Amino acid sequence: MKYLSLIAIFLLFSCANKEDILLPKSNVTIVSDVQDHSPIYIFFRTNDKDTLAEVNRKNSIITTNWILNIDKRLPLRIVIPEVMKLQDKKRKEKAHKNEKAENYYSYADTIGKNMAFIPFTKVFYKMEKPLSGGLILNFKKKSDSILIDNIKMKTNEIVGYIYDINYAVNPKIILAFDKNMSFEEYLQIKILINELDTFNKEVPQEFIY
Repeated sequence: MKYLSLIAIFLLFSCANKEDILLPKSNVTIVSDVQDHSPIYIFFRTNDKDTLAEVNRKNSIITTNWILNIDKRLPLRIVIPEVMKLQDKKRKEKAHKNEKAENYYSYADTIGKNMAFIPFTKVFYKMEKPLSGGLILNFKKKSDSILIDNIKMKTNEIVGYIYDINYAVNPKIILAFDKNMSFEEYLQIKILINELDTFNKEVPQEFIY
């Protein structure tokens, strides 16, 4: 019933404005339900040859969990700056701040046939190239492989490889993404490597360049 309620709200919003958001898809569920939430929509727009992101957060409440419904076609170079503005607004809120409120991205679970969510509350984005300071994982657009320690491997092998190494001190994991990568591809990678969130206690950093 919770899923139906959430999906119904999403469809009502879309129908009322005669437009849809195409959500990313995955066959893995990270979080299946989010209570006390506010929806935020980031639409895919075009103006001549330009791609634009249009944010609608008029129904958001600062003390609730935020669910960002983002069109999967948007490239990271356009959508992540908008996400950063939303994060900054919530982080700077003092009068009505709720320390327990989280931020989530929504996506479609193709197995369970419902909406699913992945948290990104603690992530700090930077629109620049990472220099050093940890184990940097560079993800390229439309590539299912990555180079780690001069070893090429599939993206879905990363977590197992890193956890199998007996580090004296676990390195800080730094994620770097191609700025032209679509939001759908980005989210699918995030879901694949989700277990790395518990690898160390450093503040998560993600670079888009």
